[in-house]
Amino acid sequence: MSDASVISPRRARGGGGAARRAERTAVSVETAKYIERNIPNYEVLTEEALQVIEANAETVLAEIGVNFVDNPAALELWRAAGAEIDGERVRIPRGLARKLCSTAPSEYVQHARNPDRNVVVGGKNLVLAPVYGPPFVRDAAGGRRYATMADFEKFVKLAYMSKWLHHSGGTVCEPTDIPVNKRHLDMLLAHMVLSDKPFMGSVTEPSRAQDSIEMCEILFGADFVRDHTVMTSLININSPLTFDSVMMGALEVFARHNQASIISPFIVGGAMAPVSVAGTLTQVLAEVMAGVAYSQLVRPGAPVVFGTFVASIDMNSGAPTFGTPEASQITYGAGQLARRMGLPYRSAGSFCGSKLPDAQAAYETANSLNMGLLSGVNFMLHACGWLEGGLVASFEKFVMDADQLGTLHHFARGVDMSENGQAMDALAEVGPGGHFLGCEHTQSNFKAAFWRSDLFDYKPFETWDEEGARDTVALASVRVQKLIDTYQQPPLDPEIEARLRAYVAEKKASMPDAFA
Repeated sequence: MSDASVISPRRARGGGGAARRAERTAVSVETAKYIERNIPNYEVLTEEALQVIEANAETVLAEIGVNFVDNPAALELWRAAGAEIDGERVRIPRGLARKLCSTAPSEYVQHARNPDRNVVVGGKNLVLAPVYGPPFVRDAAGGRRYATMADFEKFVKLAYMSKWLHHSGGTVCEPTDIPVNKRHLDMLLAHMVLSDKPFMGSVTEPSRAQDSIEMCEILFGADFVRDHTVMTSLININSPLTFDSVMMGALEVFARHNQASIISPFIVGGAMAPVSVAGTLTQVLAEVMAGVAYSQLVRPGAPVVFGTFVASIDMNSGAPTFGTPEASQITYGAGQLARRMGLPYRSAGSFCGSKLPDAQAAYETANSLNMGLLSGVNFMLHACGWLEGGLVASFEKFVMDADQLGTLHHFARGVDMSENGQAMDALAEVGPGGHFLGCEHTQSNFKAAFWRSDLFDYKPFETWDEEGARDTVALASVRVQKLIDTYQQPPLDPEIEARLRAYVAEKKASMPDAFA
């Protein structure tokens, strides 16, 4: 008798069938708690290798230095701290950056407007957030096109409805139909009103970071924002070794208000960093130490995250590549360096270079997601929706990736070695030659025993064929629509929402439109 013939017959069911069907079809906005790893991190660097990289990074800071561009106030802070200033070049004596970094917390709580959605960034935890920054979107019906505010709001709703995502993210796509100088207001409003998960602030200009603070003071209350971290925002370093005044200005605003910043080199190996793994890790560490140290000069104790974005370059076309062994080695190694500094770690995501949510996208994304889990990442930006090297946010890939994030949750649990996990009663009950389908242990555990995709098709071929022989992209399109159709806006005090909308309207009315 084959396995299929044992499993496939449908047994008659009693009145409980209707209840089970209702349970399966009920609208759910359940969000799984952020991942708490019960598995070891994968480490690729020996103690000797780590010491060499750390020593080399100190040499870079002390002898080569970093540039703080168009930021005289930053240069004065560095001068007062003991750095050597030569024009815009800052040379940091050995040990100074690491000493300054020591005041940054090893973990912090980011508060959501729904306290049940709060996340802890650091330790053995992993927080998953959506794709960030693409100017284009793609869906099966409309193809590739410039993103709009309607697209942005749709992504925020999908993130809110996705069980395995803990965070609403930031610029999930760039709404190009809104003026550049005003779109941050609409994006923040969407995160605050359409979701109750944590979110990111605006970093594209210091005044926009200040707007983020002021809108959070309306949403949470000024006293609460003063005493709690309610935003984790992305501060990119212009690799190699350059800190521009726009990003540093936003960092200064967030640090002064005790809001978290991810200090993240933007690394494309062979273009913005050396082609070697050790050379890139040296540059990453030097850049992060300088950025974190500067945040602590602005405000000791301000929460910061050791970040790195890693891709390699195709030496034939010049295009970035993802899911490669070298990028994995850098990500694993950077995780080790972050832990040695006692800082939360950001890296990885649903990275791929494919133009479509196809097999290439799936392979590269799977490699990148698993790498992130095993490297000890604490905050994973771009966890779902990334396509075409980050130029495109795909609706279908968003739900495909979000579904697969469930595997990270389950793998991170580790192996259950409790009495129930050992299943000795099941082995004794079934004995030689039996099967476990009807035994008491299976009946007690089957609902939670195995992770199961909410998207993939497990039906027999004949059923699948009769239903249209749909591939994963077609199934994802259906799921996108189902999630949007069943979306229900989380409740928000009408007075707070009215004040937020008034703030946005007043700010937008106070300046002319600018599209550059």
